[in-house]
Amino acid sequence: MPNDFNQPVIDEFRANKGRVGGYFEGARLILLTTTGARTGRPHTTPLGYLPDGGERVLVIASAAGAPRHPAWFHNLVANPRVTIESGAFTYEARAVVLEGEERDRIFARAVEAEPGWAAYQEKTERVIPVVALYEIAQGGPPNINASSMGEAIKVVHDAFRRELALIREEMSKGGSTLAAQLRANCLTFCAGIHNHHTGEDLGMFPVLADRRPELAPALARLREEHERIAALVEDLRHAVTAEHPDPASARAEVECLTAELEAHLTYEEEQLIPVLDAA
Repeated sequence: MPNDFNQPVIDEFRANKGRVGGYFEGARLILLTTTGARTGRPHTTPLGYLPDGGERVLVIASAAGAPRHPAWFHNLVANPRVTIESGAFTYEARAVVLEGEERDRIFARAVEAEPGWAAYQEKTERVIPVVALYEIAQGGPPNINASSMGEAIKVVHDAFRRELALIREEMSKGGSTLAAQLRANCLTFCAGIHNHHTGEDLGMFPVLADRRPELAPALARLREEHERIAALVEDLRHAVTAEHPDPASARAEVECLTAELEAHLTYEEEQLIPVLDAA
């Protein structure tokens, strides 16, 4: 069972589809549910995470620099299959403890983005583990934490809005270089937008076009906007993966993408949510 500190965070996270206030406000959070190594019972823990592309997220078993690994780490070592709640989505994942050079490289990347990780390592003699959580592919559409198709669109869109706001904030704090974790955040976001729009183009839009012919003009506009956004996503990808990335150029690409994407999301919500909720 969650402890007294975690339970209010878990409740708020679930009630607000990933948004929390207080100590964790503005943080990237997931809910990680593991199986107890001794009890076999599910245990849910809110954790900060690092984006790392479209296939996995990373968590760090710091326990704030305590001398022992946290209980959730022992659980996933014993039972690597876990459940992740991202706010928008719930999915099963496979936990892999990183070792050697890969662990050190990822931890250094985390420290570059947030020096507090280094402070935790200095407090303890143990090597703080880094764990990769790989989504386990499932058949069918993703499990969105929503009760209707209309709500599902809003939940996913709001998740993109929050992540883009975090990236913009991180860009504004950056110095003369583009940190490795910030590059990873941008690339993960780019992959997410691509996958979302591809799913709409191949799945939802054809169904709506067949069932609601009056939506043809709106769907045509949305597809055109997908193409423009894809071009902006590619521009951002190039800006952050250049051999010597320029932070100013990356910030400019993020601002262009933000303006175009926000207008697109708002228009899509105005046109599709009423139709989907009525159905």
